[in-house]
Amino acid sequence: MGGVVLKPQDVVVVAKLLGYRDFKPPLSELAAELALSSSEIHNSLKRLRAARLIHSPRLGEAPILESIKEFFIHGVKYAFPPERGELTRGIPTAYAAEPLKSHISPGNEPPPVWPFSKGPIRGMSFSPLYKRVPEAAMRDPRLYEILSLLDALRDGRARERKIAERELLKRLEDHVG
Repeated sequence: MGGVVLKPQDVVVVAKLLGYRDFKPPLSELAAELALSSSEIHNSLKRLRAARLIHSPRLGEAPILESIKEFFIHGVKYAFPPERGELTRGIPTAYAAEPLKSHISPGNEPPPVWPFSKGPIRGMSFSPLYKRVPEAAMRDPRLYEILSLLDALRDGRARERKIAERELLKRLEDHVG
């Protein structure tokens, strides 16, 4: 039997689940918030359980924090490296978005952005984990922060990765607190 193969949207689903403390909303609500279908959410939850990143339905499919920390910090960059592209309109990510934006000076190169026609700035295309991430991130500032920090870990310079790791761990600890 083969192992579990996570999909990029699974990272976004588990990041979204971190925003809920005591309950998980219905699949249809999660799907709407993440711009995915209910069946995509259902399949994602199955993969996340198999990968031991969330608990069983009996335990509310709650995130398993230690596993998520390890996967986010050490695994996501290898499993889902970003593609960089050309100059485009989009939504800032990685060091160009908060919370890293206040820690890192941008330099002279165009900032990394998720391509999005309604985005506020022009920058260098940086592939999101899945194409509807900008919509989901615009609905949820906390999710946006986590995904931007993950992007810094996926493709940042050493200093950016170090600060991103610290900021991400803070947000994961907030989930428990």
